[in-house]
Amino acid sequence: MSVHLVGGGWPAAGDLAVFGRFVDEATRRATAAGRSEPRIAVVAVRDGDAAAHAAKLVEVASVAGAVDPVVTAVEHGGEVPQAAFADVDGVIVGGGNAPAYRAALEPRFGELRRLVAAGTPYLGFSAGAMIAAERALIGGRAIGGVVVSPEMGDQGLDEVTVAPGIGLVDVAIDVHVAQWGALSRLVAAVEAGIAEGGLGIDEETVLIVGEGGLEVQGRGSVWRVLPAEHGVVVSTIGA
Repeated sequence: MSVHLVGGGWPAAGDLAVFGRFVDEATRRATAAGRSEPRIAVVAVRDGDAAAHAAKLVEVASVAGAVDPVVTAVEHGGEVPQAAFADVDGVIVGGGNAPAYRAALEPRFGELRRLVAAGTPYLGFSAGAMIAAERALIGGRAIGGVVVSPEMGDQGLDEVTVAPGIGLVDVAIDVHVAQWGALSRLVAAVEAGIAEGGLGIDEETVLIVGEGGLEVQGRGSVWRVLPAEHGVVVSTIGA
């Protein structure tokens, strides 16, 4: 099974590229367990609209196939209970404020790693993709007080901040890259040594990390930033 990292942005009506593989993997896991529809844990951590955001995630996923959603909607400052991930065939973690998601899910990081290791597919949407990393880039727009990226994606943080994440991938993940001008943050973070390497994902785009390596589907690109002798090397992985 795979880790699916979505750069945000709701896919166009009827577009199966971003959520399709995830739902297919969860469905196969459900079939093996004797269920007709996959039980999908859907987690939203939001300030006032968590239930609505979770409902939108379910709506988009359902385009790819019937699902049995197990929704957990948590306000900022709350904690996601362990029961949220009991007996599920897939996990979707939604978007919003990355530091809030990290705080709410941190007690469940071990359980999420165990689920994925056992073959349960994980889909992180925007913030859910950012916190999937072992060392998660969770926001900020400046390094040492020098602005390196637009305010739009700072997640309420001034300094570019890396914190322990779930640990499903071993490089930093940034999202909304082309849309929010976030590539410069990823480049600056890698060049400064804050992150050892990074992948930036455009909206309406999914990076699938599985046994066969990296695969990109959707309408945008994935930007790969790696350290080099005299700075960084930037390349793209297209769909």
